[in-house]
Amino acid sequence: MCKKRVLIVFGTRPEAIKMAPLVKEFEKYPELFETFVSVTGQHREMLDQVLDLFEIVPDYDLDIMKKGQDLYDVTVKVLTGMRDILDVVKPDYVFVHGDTTTSTATALAAFYRQIPVAHIEAGLRTNLRYSPWPEEINRQMTGRISTFHFAPTMLSRENLLMENVHDESVWVTGNTVIDALNWVVDKIKSIEDVERTVLNTLEMFGLPERLVMMWKGVPSGIDREGIAERRMVLITGHRRENFGEGFIEICKAIADLACKYPDVDFVYPMHLNPNVRAPIREVFGDGKDNGNVYLIEPLDYLPFVYLMSRSYFVLTDSGGIQEEAPGLGKPVLVMRDTTERPEALAAGTVRLVGTDRQVITEEAARLLDDHEHYAAMSRAHNPYGSGRACEQIVEVLKGFIREGVEADRREGVNRIN
Repeated sequence: MCKKRVLIVFGTRPEAIKMAPLVKEFEKYPELFETFVSVTGQHREMLDQVLDLFEIVPDYDLDIMKKGQDLYDVTVKVLTGMRDILDVVKPDYVFVHGDTTTSTATALAAFYRQIPVAHIEAGLRTNLRYSPWPEEINRQMTGRISTFHFAPTMLSRENLLMENVHDESVWVTGNTVIDALNWVVDKIKSIEDVERTVLNTLEMFGLPERLVMMWKGVPSGIDREGIAERRMVLITGHRRENFGEGFIEICKAIADLACKYPDVDFVYPMHLNPNVRAPIREVFGDGKDNGNVYLIEPLDYLPFVYLMSRSYFVLTDSGGIQEEAPGLGKPVLVMRDTTERPEALAAGTVRLVGTDRQVITEEAARLLDDHEHYAAMSRAHNPYGSGRACEQIVEVLKGFIREGVEADRREGVNRIN
């Protein structure tokens, strides 16, 4: 049996988190697949952190990140860079993830070489052109190019079918981020020294010594209740559509909450993007003395998961955290007006609060003050699967190879949808 060449491509930290367990799953079957990994470096430092954690050494690295570049630069560099890699690897399948510029440009490069594209996390939609921007159009374009659509939920599948994607080209697998989350949680639980190392790392990145020392005094394990006298709210932000006034409003809401709840700690690992940091500096100054607001440096994925597990709830504009935090029983307030993950809204794990200062403050206060409301959100069902998405994705390709159906189905799955 001739082995198939699989090229897995990603460039940002969220992509890396969600694709790393898929790389590991393909590597379990060297008799069936030659697995190649290419990264673009769309996020540099944050990408490398995830590669180190999952012990993945890319076969190719475009290293595209340059100061001051924009979406035009990223698109062109990925498109031309992937052209050369495709000519060398000659893959049978190219795997991309989600809605980044890396994914769309890679899919287009593969299309130009008539190589089938497999889209992980396919079918997410807001159907609003500029919300989120540019992600909504990125994922629609990638979906149009793709041959294989691995949807995280039934709703994502229905979105694809409504766009005339053929039913036989769509598989519902759950989201690979749950695979990654489970892997990290198991690592923290199973290795005694990991927790202490993580806490030392958090302290180094700026987490207050009081919190670190309190957590160090608790017996080993991750899923514990009542470990801290003080509650902690975890905050993240990075979306382009929130740049400017949106982030000013977010930061003012955080300041309001910190003033109203002096017995609650607000921990904000700051994204490296200057458009994120400038509003933080405008509202909080140099960040050295902000009472119970702790502005810390970006975290590696493992300490971030640990911090998320310790949080009372999460305030974010991220997409992936809407999937991850509910897996740890943490409510999520999403600082966006729309979400391509309405399953989380329906399940009750997530609430949209936009970037309005008053709405953010009121909804966060409700979680802090209303125990029944908090309990309802923290107990809600996570709709993104059990953590077997990567296994199911690889099984699909194994089926194509072992049953020899590729040629018979090529006409159907490669037909323009």
